[in-house]
Amino acid sequence: MGIGRDKLFTIMKANHLKIYPERSYRVTTNSHHRFHKHGDLVNGMCINRPEQVWVSDITYVGGRSMHHYMALVTDAYSKKIVGYDLSNSLSLQGVLRALKMAIKSRAHLGSPLIHHSDRGLQYCSNEYQSLLFKNQIRCSMTTDSDPYSNAVAERVNGIIKNEFNLEKYKVDLNTLQKIVAQTIKIYNNERPHLSCSFLTPDQMHRQSKIVLKTYKNTNGSRDIPAAV
Repeated sequence: MGIGRDKLFTIMKANHLKIYPERSYRVTTNSHHRFHKHGDLVNGMCINRPEQVWVSDITYVGGRSMHHYMALVTDAYSKKIVGYDLSNSLSLQGVLRALKMAIKSRAHLGSPLIHHSDRGLQYCSNEYQSLLFKNQIRCSMTTDSDPYSNAVAERVNGIIKNEFNLEKYKVDLNTLQKIVAQTIKIYNNERPHLSCSFLTPDQMHRQSKIVLKTYKNTNGSRDIPAAV
């Protein structure tokens, strides 16, 4: 008889097998800037195919003693990480490299695509917006502090950092970049997702027939992709 994810985590906790991430809060979003902030185009949208919506976010890696930042671009339908970058700076260049990697990986160039992110300086910058415009990608941004506004990006960040325990590696930037690349390769090709009918992100990305599982948030006002 199979067991669900929550039951598995309960068993792991009871047997002291759970990995608890280090609590190290670091601000990665500066939304107080002069650049234009775009509206939210994906709230209430039915996501039913790959390369319909990309979600982007920046998170820290390495705990308080390190200053490494990971930028991810994730396909909201398949949960596949299509672009990423790890650097020791919150500068614009990291998110640009991640976006360029994602654009280079596109398989459905004729399909409309929306890029969704928070309202951080990096995403609102002229350079980032120009790259989106040049590649005919529409821009969408969170418009409030609702934690569900970019839930897929936040969840994938957590999987990469915590399930793969990236916080334990106290190594130099070059070594950590190699570890992150290998981690994302394993995640994309071997880690199944509940909301993707237990397909891996790469398997999910190569089809568009499966309907994503969703649930209502606590206010009942928004459909949220199921746990990934």
